Amino acid sequence: MQAPGQTDNPLRAASWPMYRALVGVGMLCGLLIVSVYVLTLPAITRNETRALQQAVFQVLPGAVARTSFVLTAAGHFREAAEGDDPARMVHAGYTAEGQLAGIAIEGRAMGYQDVIRILYGYAPQQQVVVGMQVLASKETPGLGDRIEKDAGFRANFTALDVTLAADGVSLEHPVEAVKNGTRTAPWQIDGITGATISSSAVAGILNRSSAQWIPVIHQRQADFMRPEATDDQR
Repeated sequence: MQAPGQTDNPLRAASWPMYRALVGVGMLCGLLIVSVYVLTLPAITRNETRALQQAVFQVLPGAVARTSFVLTAAGHFREAAEGDDPARMVHAGYTAEGQLAGIAIEGRAMGYQDVIRILYGYAPQQQVVVGMQVLASKETPGLGDRIEKDAGFRANFTALDVTLAADGVSLEHPVEAVKNGTRTAPWQIDGITGATISSSAVAGILNRSSAQWIPVIHQRQADFMRPEATDDQR
């Protein structure tokens, strides 16, 4: 009777130790990858949260304090709590006097190479987008990443028109990207020459996200009126 691992084929017998070694190395590498992910996930989450908090102030001029809100199944906003779905959250920014500066909203979509995540600021009283910041992007350096760095492109988002239509549930004009230098309307975004896909992706994100969020935010503005919110650690 042959012992376990023995075979009549000499070649197979010789390869068995190598096979076991490869399996062992593979399992060890897998364990190390999972361990590193588990150990670094809290730090990554904290960094992402910190970056998001700072981005709120970047996209809402005049805001010095913020509070996150979640949209409930009943259709109103309440202050967010641990465990709430981030996809249903928005972030209210407040001035030093405790007045609502605007609402920061996250959106995402596929760009040229990967998913683009942005945060944009909405001023309900003026019904305009007043700021935009890229949270995550892996677009081509020097081309697609200009959506983060190009001052002319970022200027599109200082007063981008997202006025509601008379029905109160849709935008009067869809947000759209146009060829660089051809913008003629306040709801248009001047694209970036050489980065058409990336700049169009940002326009698409804003169009879909604003069409989804702005009607309910505009209708429920009273949910965000919290004059006592003056601590930026809230």
